[in-house]
Amino acid sequence: MVKELISVVIPVYNGERYIAEALDSVLAQRYREMEIIVVDDGSTDGTRRVVQSYKALTCVHQSRQGAAAARNTGVKRSRGEFLAFLDADDLWMPDKTEKQMSRLAGDGALDMVFGHVEQFYSPELQAALKGKIKIVEAVLPGYVPGAMLIKKEAFLKVGYFNPDLKVGEFMDWIIRARDGDLRSVMLPDVVLKRRIHDANAGLREKESRKDYLRVLKASLDRQRKKAMEQDTHE
Repeated sequence: MVKELISVVIPVYNGERYIAEALDSVLAQRYREMEIIVVDDGSTDGTRRVVQSYKALTCVHQSRQGAAAARNTGVKRSRGEFLAFLDADDLWMPDKTEKQMSRLAGDGALDMVFGHVEQFYSPELQAALKGKIKIVEAVLPGYVPGAMLIKKEAFLKVGYFNPDLKVGEFMDWIIRARDGDLRSVMLPDVVLKRRIHDANAGLREKESRKDYLRVLKASLDRQRKKAMEQDTHE
C-alpha cells in the first residue's frame, strides 16, 4: 500500500544552534513518507550552512517576514496531502507522525490530530536564567503548530497564518479552524518537546497582549457576523 505524503514545514530565523537537532528528529520518524521544507526567514548566522549539509530536504530563502509568513511559504511549496509544522528549536518524538497518521486513517471525518507537549530547558541555559524562566513541569495538551498533523485541504479551508501577527498567529488560526467546524482530536501521547532557551523567552508582555487582543476581537467579529447571517435566513 502506498503511504500518503506528509509535508513538514520548518520556519527558521538565526537557528544555527538548534536546527540540526530539529531536522534529526524529523529524519528519525518511523513514518517515512515525508518531504521536508525549511524556510530560512532571512537568517544572518550560520543557519544556511547547517541546513545545506542535509541532502534530503528543500530549503527556501526569503527576506525576514516572520514565522507566520515563513510557514505560509512552506505550505505553498508543499506537495503532500498532509501538513506538519516544527519550529527550528523544538523536537519531535520518533513516533509523532506515525501515531497521528494512524488516528487520521482510522477516522475519515477527522481533519487534524494534536498531541501533548513536554517542555525542557536547553542544556546550555545558565542556572540564573533557569531561575527566571519558569516552565510547567507537567505534560500539556499541545495546541501549537509542532504538535499538529492536518489534512492539507482542511488547512486551506481555514486559510493561511496571519503574517501581520508577531505573536498569537497560531491562536488566531486555531480559533478560525474551530469557527469553521474543523474536527480534531488530542492524543494522550507526548509528540513534541519544546525547548526553552534565552532567545525564546524575550517576548514583551505588552506587545503580546496587543496581538492576542486582536485575535480575540477578530474571533468575536466573526461570531457576530455568523449570528447575523443566521438571523437573516430565519
